[in-house]
Amino acid sequence: MPEMIAHRICPFCEACCGLELTISDEGGVKRVTKVRGHAEDVFSKGYLCPKGVALKDLHEDPDRLRTPMVRREGKLVPATWEEAFAEIERRLPPIIAQYGKDAVALAIGNPTVHKSGLLMYVQRLGRAVGTQNVFTASTLDQMPKQLSNGLMYGEFLSFPVPDIERTDFLLILGANPIVSNGSLWTVPNFRDKAKALRERGGKMVVVDPRRTETAVAADQHVFIRPGGDVFFLLGLVNTLFEEKLIRLGRVGEHLNGVEELRGAVARFAPEKVAQRCGVEAATIRELARQLAAAPRAVVYGRIGTCTQEYGTLCSWLIDVVNILTGHFDEPGGVMFPKAAALQANSMGKSGKGKGIVTGRRKSRVSGAPEVMGEFPMTCLAEEIDTPGEGQVKALVTVASNCALSSPNGPRLSEALDKLDFMVSLDIYVNETTRHADVILPGLSPLEEMHYDVAFPQLSYRNHARYSAPVLPAPEGQPAEWEIILRLIAILEGKGANADLNKLDDELAVEDVKRVAGVMASLVVKAVKRRGPERLLDLGLRAGPYGDQFGMKPSGLNLEKVMAARGGIDLGPLEPRVPEVLRTPSGKIELAPQMLLDDLQRVERDMARRAPELVVIGRRQLHSNNSWMHNLPVLAKAQDCTVLVSPADAQRLGLEDGSLARISRDGVAVEAEVEISDAMMPGVISLPHGWGHDEPGTQMSVAARKPGANLNAVLDENRRDPLSGNAVLSGVAVQMEAVGRTAEKVAEFAD
Repeated sequence: MPEMIAHRICPFCEACCGLELTISDEGGVKRVTKVRGHAEDVFSKGYLCPKGVALKDLHEDPDRLRTPMVRREGKLVPATWEEAFAEIERRLPPIIAQYGKDAVALAIGNPTVHKSGLLMYVQRLGRAVGTQNVFTASTLDQMPKQLSNGLMYGEFLSFPVPDIERTDFLLILGANPIVSNGSLWTVPNFRDKAKALRERGGKMVVVDPRRTETAVAADQHVFIRPGGDVFFLLGLVNTLFEEKLIRLGRVGEHLNGVEELRGAVARFAPEKVAQRCGVEAATIRELARQLAAAPRAVVYGRIGTCTQEYGTLCSWLIDVVNILTGHFDEPGGVMFPKAAALQANSMGKSGKGKGIVTGRRKSRVSGAPEVMGEFPMTCLAEEIDTPGEGQVKALVTVASNCALSSPNGPRLSEALDKLDFMVSLDIYVNETTRHADVILPGLSPLEEMHYDVAFPQLSYRNHARYSAPVLPAPEGQPAEWEIILRLIAILEGKGANADLNKLDDELAVEDVKRVAGVMASLVVKAVKRRGPERLLDLGLRAGPYGDQFGMKPSGLNLEKVMAARGGIDLGPLEPRVPEVLRTPSGKIELAPQMLLDDLQRVERDMARRAPELVVIGRRQLHSNNSWMHNLPVLAKAQDCTVLVSPADAQRLGLEDGSLARISRDGVAVEAEVEISDAMMPGVISLPHGWGHDEPGTQMSVAARKPGANLNAVLDENRRDPLSGNAVLSGVAVQMEAVGRTAEKVAEFAD
């Protein structure tokens, strides 16, 4: 049986590891027989986490949709592509005609960022719909960081990331990169990089309510109360000013607001914030001193610092600490990656820009402000189920399982059933798409090209890598970008049978016109490609390493990137201030007024008594999103247990392996108890993405171990007021043993 070797960038998480696939060919049928790390990959260098091997399972999953589904007589049944698009054309435009464009909502999920065709074309879909009702997974995850980036640097997607290979001191808050391989920080094989840090005499400290896998590998772990990060960070900043530890260095001349910041944090001494965050004042002061004294140091915070009521303030203060200690835009500190293509802070005039604007409109029901062109995902249900002018009547979802991943999913599920029409681009009938009238499945990742557009903008090292299709696409199956083009044609009145090549040409010219102006048509014609490859080639050639359309022959273009089997290494991160800035002042805004004003909320909250028990989520090594629970090689290593400290277990009468009920305001889920001294007393932890027991789903492997959906007990109305991000961490809950009476609990505790 002949075999061949192919290469692919892993689409399962932000690490984006290079894979080496062994492909067999038996009677003309090609199959993946082995998955391993690609040793020649310039970025991941052969590293592979357990998720990568599941790419074979995803491709072969019998539950993965390969034909469209259309609802007939109340049931989703297979249909042809012609039938599916005809149904959309029959039902969607009349809704817009009757109720207006805002009657259609767009919900975009996390997997979109791992599919270059989806990522580059979904913005075009949003423009074609023309609705203000856009919702994405960003407001369940990272919008606080995007907002603080925008306020400080003038661009939402300007992310400074740790330069881990050159740092001496790494302080991590609310993140577990040994499991995630970075989050808003693309860093495959974090474990070995952290080990190398310690071997060269460096130090790693983790501040987290759970002794995570990363905390176990650290030099020091500090427990912190969930939601207390803002108090801890303010204590650090206060100490830096009070003890005269400020070292601005080279970026000092590019800062606005140092004195305003000094005054704003004066009332948050470590001795005042210690009780609220659960970290001793002496520990806060000592960590501030160590950060200031280290030649090369960095503070990194992630999802635990974002998915809370002070997410934006935490995201801001993390960068403030890095700036005040002289570790910003410097080797070994935090630095801005320079992606090869399509990075906003590498395009246009450098060093100065328009900055950002938020709150240009507010959501109809809650009045939540728009941020980055979208409303909070937690507002979607109320926009559907609340009658009145502007009510959402139709929904288009793109790789989004928002009914599972959003707080109070049961309400959203009920709301989805009230829609006049729903279309989903998805490969599964899951907890969300089971409500759809039409489901349009994309190709397997192995059947299409790929280039990571987003993650080189977050990478620990600059690089450019391309993946060609590994297996042939089924005859007649359109790629996801072609599906989106067909939807755009319907929305623009061109009809489901429009000329997609012509439409794609027109849209490419529109995109380039925003940068190249009147030269757009000539620039587009200079690239002899179509679809995402054309956009990618345009981006590479016009990018910071590009050939500038022939003016710089040594520069990059798509052909050169395609020819580099392991990718192209573009070198370590380099200082980018002031070039990277896009603020109107041309400086880093250290004290945005919006954030200073929000400190009043923190001060009022300082004396609030900590709840008796709160819940946090957690990420698992064999899982990243809910759809991974249907892949056998990963599912066998996944468990949805609730982690409980020994002290809480004794107090509540819980036994290891028993069932416990977790509830809030009368809503409850049940989960198996796992007693663990890794948990801070007063804190329990449930993993993300479970709850696969809803009727009508077609994910057979996931259904065998449905697990408990943490989001079902969370409040969709609790948000960070600045960014609109959902509060998923530090929520007060009650917990009790299932089947135990109050007398038995008391007896067990005695």
